[in-house]
Formats: sequence, structure tokens, C-alpha cells
Amino acid sequence: MKKALVIATVSGFLMKFEMQDVRILQNLGYEVHYAANCDVPKYEFDPEELARSGVRLHSIPIEKSPLRLRRNSRAIRMTEALIREEQIRLIHCHTPVGGVVGRLAGRRCRDMGIRVIYTAHGFHFYRGCPLKDLLIYRTAEKLLARDTDALVVINQEDYESASGFRLKENGRVYRIPGVGLDPEKFHPFSDEHRREVRKRLGVREAQILFLSVGEINKNKNHITILKALERMRDEGGDMSRYRYLVFGDGPERETLEYWTGQHGLRRTVSFPGYCNAPEEMYGAADLFFFPSRREGLGMAALEALACGVPVAAADNRGSGEYILPGENGWLCRWDAPEDYISAFRQWERLSPAEKYAMREKCRDSVAGFDKKYAARVMEQVYTEL
Repeated sequence: MKKALVIATVSGFLMKFEMQDVRILQNLGYEVHYAANCDVPKYEFDPEELARSGVRLHSIPIEKSPLRLRRNSRAIRMTEALIREEQIRLIHCHTPVGGVVGRLAGRRCRDMGIRVIYTAHGFHFYRGCPLKDLLIYRTAEKLLARDTDALVVINQEDYESASGFRLKENGRVYRIPGVGLDPEKFHPFSDEHRREVRKRLGVREAQILFLSVGEINKNKNHITILKALERMRDEGGDMSRYRYLVFGDGPERETLEYWTGQHGLRRTVSFPGYCNAPEEMYGAADLFFFPSRREGLGMAALEALACGVPVAAADNRGSGEYILPGENGWLCRWDAPEDYISAFRQWERLSPAEKYAMREKCRDSVAGFDKKYAARVMEQVYTEL
């Protein structure tokens, strides 16, 4: 049987984002192996469920920081040993350091004629990024591209950058619409279901619910929304009308919870933790905030739009792919609280009929990100390799 290895930095990545690719590989006759750091379950992770899906799991101590050279060098050696022991024929790399480890291990196994794919879920360099990031990350990607048979990207800016790289002989750059939306899972609620979920969340019917979903780290930039809410209060706003729920976990959660308490926003802002079923939350919201400094695409915002929720997003290469200002949301400067306040005020001034029309536009605007389109491209990638 042919064998494929999917590799990422953290163990929960596969079940969160890549099970569609697993099924494609299995349908093409591959036995699928998964290598990741099982000591870092960034997303909820069930090894037994993975085994039931026919995936063989291998714990490799990949470190998220590229500066952990000793441990990542060990991870490269362990991955090489795994490739040789299992006679892997195809490697599919994800996440920045997973991409480094997988491609360097693939280089060490050139004698096996192994094929290597890297999906870049957003390069760490981008237009307007710090010069240091441009020099370091772009140089690294250019060098590693020489060990890559197929480079898969998820936005137009990255596609243009990747098209200038020199890949392995006969190598090719592909573009997919993210990991793909599931329209059966993400769709608008009925009014009754919406009321039920809001009641479960402790949100009154008359309150306006703002929502964010995702890892709570500096890049996701939730602090800008907190500052916007503080400004609304200081300008005389009745904060009992609003709730802001930030679902997720991460290194900045405690810091933001402390900031919220210190600035008197605990009755307005809550951090309920990781959410296993975000589709239950989106449809209960009135407005989705997505203030990330950097995004490759931004699946959380796409999921919110699919549920009919307008999005106020930072203007970056990811959100710029699908936010239509004034139609399905607004683009804001990532560090400007006043922009997010303005977006909310514009939404608030809409009539009920206009809000309903925007809800319909939200859903229509993400039709091109349906998972079937990502599957079509990935099946082509696997088949051609």
C-alpha cells in the first residue's frame, strides 16, 4: 500500500483542518500517517478518534519556535527515520515549522524519490510587514521551495509571491480557497434556534452580541476591540446593551482577562474558553470582530459570514479576499479602535430590512469557499504527484 505522511507542529491540527485531505488520500489508496508534537494539543485532540479514521499517529517533538534548534534538529532526524521505516512516498507539510521539518527530512530522503507538498496557511511575510520578517521568512521560504514539489497557498498575495520561487524540477504552485467551508455545518440559524443559543449563553434578547472565535494571542489583536468598547463606555454608551464573547484559548487569555477587569468591562466581556462547536455560537451573534494583524485567509471570519453574520475585520491580505465593505462587513485598520466603533455604528443604523439583506449577502459572499472547491484542487495535487 502507498503511504503518505501529513506533518504539522501541533497534534490537533489534522482533526481541526485536514480531515478532508485525509479522506482524499485514503480514497486514492494511501495509508495515512500523521506526525506532530503530541505534547502540544493546541486544538482539542482525540487520538482514539484519529485511529478510528484510519490514521496512524507518530509523536515528533516539533517546536513552534524555529529558534529551538536542538529539538527541531532532533525532530528532523526522527521524521527521516519514520519516512525510511514506513517507506513513505508522499509528505504533506503544514504550519511554518512543520513545513521546515517535513521538507528538510524530505531532502534527506531524496534517494527514495519522495514527493513533498507544503501548504502555506499564510506566509509569515506579507506586504507591509517589518523588514526583518521580510528578509528572514521570505528567504527561508525561497530556499525551502527548492525541496518542494507542490506549494499550495490560500490567498492571491501569497500566490504571487510563491510563483516567483524556484521549486523542485516540474514543481508547481497551486491555490485553494482555504481548507474549505462546510455549508451543511455553517449556515444561518432559525429565529427560534438563535433565541435558544443566546439564552444558553446568558445573552438577553435585547442585547447586541459581538463575537470573536480563535486562538487568543497577540496576532489576533483582541485588545483593539476591548479598547473600542472602553471608548464607547467613556463616550457615554449604555454598556448593558452589549456583550462581547471571545471564544478560544491561548497565551494572551489571562492578560486580556486581567485588562478587562482593570478597565471595568467584566460585565460586558467574557472569555468562555475553547469552543468545540463554534457553529453553535456564530448564528447567535449580531456582529463578528476579526481584528488580526496578519491572516492567511481567516476561516473564523468565513464561518461567521456563512452563518449570516457581518464581519468587522482588519484590512489584511486574508480578509481582503472576501470582505466587501458595506455589503457583508467592514475593513478596519488593525490598531484603530475607532474604525471598529464606526463599523458597529454603521451596522446599528441599518433598518431591519437592510440587516436582513446584509445577512443574505454574507452567506452568498462565501459560496466560492465551499469545501468542494478545496477538495477538487487537492485531489488534483495528489493525483499529479
